[in-house]
Amino acid sequence: MRIRLAHTFLLAGGLALALSGVTACGKDDSSSSPSSTASTSAKGDAVRAAPRTIAAGKGSGKADGQFPRTVKHFKGETTVSAQPQRVVAVSTGQSDALLTLGIAPVGVGSPDGTETVPQYLKDAFPDQASELQKTVSIGSRTEPSVEEIAKLKPDLILVNKAGKGDSAALYKSLSAIAPTVVTEGTGVNWKSDFLLLADALGKRDAAQQRLDAFHASAKALAGKVTPKQTVSFLNQSGQRTRVYGVSSFAGSIAEDAGVARPAAQSFKGKTSRDISSEELDKADAAWIFYGVKGGKNSKLESLPLWKTLTAVKNEHAVAVDNDPFYLNAGPTAANHVLSTLSKRLVG
Repeated sequence: MRIRLAHTFLLAGGLALALSGVTACGKDDSSSSPSSTASTSAKGDAVRAAPRTIAAGKGSGKADGQFPRTVKHFKGETTVSAQPQRVVAVSTGQSDALLTLGIAPVGVGSPDGTETVPQYLKDAFPDQASELQKTVSIGSRTEPSVEEIAKLKPDLILVNKAGKGDSAALYKSLSAIAPTVVTEGTGVNWKSDFLLLADALGKRDAAQQRLDAFHASAKALAGKVTPKQTVSFLNQSGQRTRVYGVSSFAGSIAEDAGVARPAAQSFKGKTSRDISSEELDKADAAWIFYGVKGGKNSKLESLPLWKTLTAVKNEHAVAVDNDPFYLNAGPTAANHVLSTLSKRLVG
């Protein structure tokens, strides 16, 4: 299903304009930042956590719009014979990428207890409400229903290799239904995965334009923040409480925007680290962005150490939607996270 792209262009363009117009009146939290050493991100592209180019050896090598095209991906090669019209997105973040490129998925996988189409995507693409109402759940992102996918008669299936039990068997089953392209997965690879997904659709140039706009917005914010405006990313799901490092989706966006992280969250090579309720001080920073599901209150707020955190004392603990911050690693979510950081850190 094809959709208009105007809203996405306005989102990225509007963010860039807003950031370029920010003045020195932005908030400086030098008096309220925890005393821990912060990790900044004044780095070249070569050492950034999130790759900015398509993964080595992947893609089709064909110009946009040319079909058939044979796409090299993380489980082999797949030939896409014509411009896909009915696309199933098994993994989180792929619906985001599809909508950003003008395609509404006919079926999607999702984490347990979440909406088929996350609210932030409904908000970002209001003109596509009727199309998104038709989008069907195909079950869990880790164990999708092959039968439900087959019923949708897709002409392209997208899935990532991360978090799947027997990914080889799943790929074989999905490939028997329709051409299937496998991206790498995990939030830190959102840019390279976006480009690979776009290549399969014959829309790689469009994807690159959106990444370029995002990077311009991030660079604009980087010129406005200060090293003492440290930012913590915190989430609680079930019995797990986690802080997110540089090699996470939100962490990579903070790095792009030159936003400093507390020392306890400057780790790389791992998305997150579990902390106990007694280790909540590892979540402290000048600002805390903590995940909340469906607008509900977080259990974090009831922990004994919560009120002792610097960010909480200074009213800089911000409840954010889990979906764009911690579940869906895609370009529209990235702009949402970047916009949230900008509004809070520079006003």
